[in-house]
Amino acid sequence: MANMRLFVVCSVVFPLFAATANADLILGTPLSGFTVLGGSTVTNVPTSAIGGNVGVWSSGGANAITGFNSSPGVAVSDLQVTGTVQAGTPDAATAQGQLTTAINDLNTLSGTLEPADLVGLTLFPGVYIVPAGVTNLSGMLTLDGEGNANAAWVFLMSSTLITSPNSVVDVINTGAGAGVYWDVRSSATIDTDTTFMGNILALASISMNTGATDDCGRALASTGAVTLQMNSLSSGCSGILSGSSGLSGGLTVTPGVDNGPPVVSALPFSAVSAVPEPSNFLFLAICCAGLAIHRERVRRAVSRRPGNASIRRTPASSILCGAVAEEERGCVPS
Repeated sequence: MANMRLFVVCSVVFPLFAATANADLILGTPLSGFTVLGGSTVTNVPTSAIGGNVGVWSSGGANAITGFNSSPGVAVSDLQVTGTVQAGTPDAATAQGQLTTAINDLNTLSGTLEPADLVGLTLFPGVYIVPAGVTNLSGMLTLDGEGNANAAWVFLMSSTLITSPNSVVDVINTGAGAGVYWDVRSSATIDTDTTFMGNILALASISMNTGATDDCGRALASTGAVTLQMNSLSSGCSGILSGSSGLSGGLTVTPGVDNGPPVVSALPFSAVSAVPEPSNFLFLAICCAGLAIHRERVRRAVSRRPGNASIRRTPASSILCGAVAEEERGCVPS
């Protein structure tokens, strides 16, 4: 019985360290490797910080990149970029094709109509239609995953995507399988010092004004330019979104029946697990090892002790590992 309870305690504790599996990406490879992708040019006013690749590709275009090191047709390094800078490379060309496919896939969806300005809203996973406006976000927008690690939000922007200075997108109560997609039918402007989240898939251009950030997402322009001004963008997220690959989960795409349109579906609900901080791993390991040692000491003491007296055991090790203290027969205090 004691060994069984030990097995149960440790089998509950250690799975908490297993990472939530990433959802299938609507952004294929190599597209998912690009944090910034332009359809004509990419222009940067240094210094920016880009986690991932920067690229540009257009059929017959100049494929020009300024403000980063670049060489036509070759992936090169730049101190502002954790990946590579790719002007007109085969990967950039393939990624542009995949971007077109991803935009077309998202355009098959229908959703709930929201006001032009999303300020002050708390939106749960779903598909939302956002009409054009002077601004689409003049303050805080909260995206609440309701405890679903695979939560997905799709914003179908009827025309442009425009944020006001210092606006914020906050993603809460979700996990590593989540996805946020901004499907922009025209161009996107993320204004000064905006804290943005998610993947911008723009048919035309994307402008990130001075100090704007998107540290869990991408800026992907299909036909136009991406313009950066001392920005921070990354597909490597942190906190509860660590492992979400730039919020590119939440959805699956399957081929349509009889050459019909593709089917975009939400991933099944997956409860967010309370994962202990890495610094607690050693403590939990020692905890369960200590419980095992305690059990062994009890077993040996019982084997040496005559009689069959009922003695209450100490609950200390059980308290450490979260087990329930019980009365046991044939045990001695530690």
